[in-house]
Amino acid sequence: MSDIDDPAQSRPMALLDRDGVLNRDTGYPFRPEQIVWIDGALDALARLREAGYRVVVVTNQSGIGRGFYTERDVTSLHEWMADVVRSRGGWISSFYYCPFSPEATIEAYRQDDHPDRKPNPGMLLKALSDFPTNLGRSLMIGDRDSDMAAAVAAGVRGFKFPGGNLDHFVRSALAQFQEG
Repeated sequence: MSDIDDPAQSRPMALLDRDGVLNRDTGYPFRPEQIVWIDGALDALARLREAGYRVVVVTNQSGIGRGFYTERDVTSLHEWMADVVRSRGGWISSFYYCPFSPEATIEAYRQDDHPDRKPNPGMLLKALSDFPTNLGRSLMIGDRDSDMAAAVAAGVRGFKFPGGNLDHFVRSALAQFQEG
């Protein structure tokens, strides 16, 4: 294991949303065959690892509360995604997901304002506290205003991904981050 993979080493953290950032948002994907990687996503994850960032995924998953799939389905998909990322030179240290939403049809998951559901920062704060983190160099990449609001609330710089090639976007974000 290299030191970037060592959970005890302090690193800057790259918090990434999943649907719309790593994979196309095709409407509640939960099986590997439903995942269409965003152009440049696997290269971006390798770039972040090479730059010394610990990568974690923070994703709202209301499809669980809506009964479209289970928490086990999500964890299985995340294990598969992590394997694909590793095979391409990247590394995802952890996945955090929030199954709660006001629209949940399964009562156990119905909550109006769960602290983990973005735009709330709960998942980000958990990730930042679960690993020794250089907060001053940490960042969030998401595709929605709710991702940016969560980043602000968690005290990290947010970068809103407009689509296109994620590797190009990450390269630019890292350069901007280092400048400012």
